[in-house]
Amino acid sequence: MFDYHMHSDFSEDCSTPMEHTIDKAIEKGFKEICFTEHLDYDYPDPDFTFDLDTAAYEEKVRDMQQKYDGRISIKKGIEIGIQPHLFDRYHKLLNEERFDFIICSLHASDRKDLHNGDFFKGRTPKEAYQYYYEDLLYCVERFDRFNVLGHIDLVKRYQKLDVDENFHEIIGEIFKTIIPKGKGIEVNTSGFRYGLNSAMPSRDILELYYDLGGEIITIGSDAHKPEHVGLRFDDVLKQLQSIGFKYVATFQNEEPTFHEIDKLL
Repeated sequence: MFDYHMHSDFSEDCSTPMEHTIDKAIEKGFKEICFTEHLDYDYPDPDFTFDLDTAAYEEKVRDMQQKYDGRISIKKGIEIGIQPHLFDRYHKLLNEERFDFIICSLHASDRKDLHNGDFFKGRTPKEAYQYYYEDLLYCVERFDRFNVLGHIDLVKRYQKLDVDENFHEIIGEIFKTIIPKGKGIEVNTSGFRYGLNSAMPSRDILELYYDLGGEIITIGSDAHKPEHVGLRFDDVLKQLQSIGFKYVATFQNEEPTFHEIDKLL
């Protein structure tokens, strides 16, 4: 199995050395993992600086690849925090640096942080969700330097809806934008850790992605601690299979390889 979203002490919000996470992945029988360290330019919460020392990161991943050669495959990824005013900065970085895998996530909207709640102030839950998905649509219409969108319905982690809304229309527009470009989405199992009773995205959004022709799916735990590695992956694989998906993807030099779900269960 493959875990394609994990962090180490190269990420601002994580203090776990890579070795600890790698050892746990090997213990759990994983064949391949991908570190996807945070880089959020202009992050709006002054208490966090989501920068990334790309040279040191490159060196560390190479060291880990050599140390664990023959035991597990380790890929170098990145999770960028997109905002509409940052397209040029990310283009420059991603043209200068090499990554196996790029997750594009929306952690801040309207230049306000979701995590600390600033984004939700002065907005009803419905207004917040609508703004968030409109912002994400704007970004993917103008920026496509990524492989998958990360936890596309992240907004639900921080704000519950008080109305029966699913926002499928605008999420569908996001999918109609990325699918023809060969971009995918991830299933992020950290939702289970945060009491959401589902991964991110939820089943209804995965079904929408499938119905619109989406095929590229990665699975990631968003691990910040070793015990998070591979959380509820069997449940997610079974869910994907029940929807109709046949494969999950891994990446090398941003090129996907597809693996049959049947052979992973």
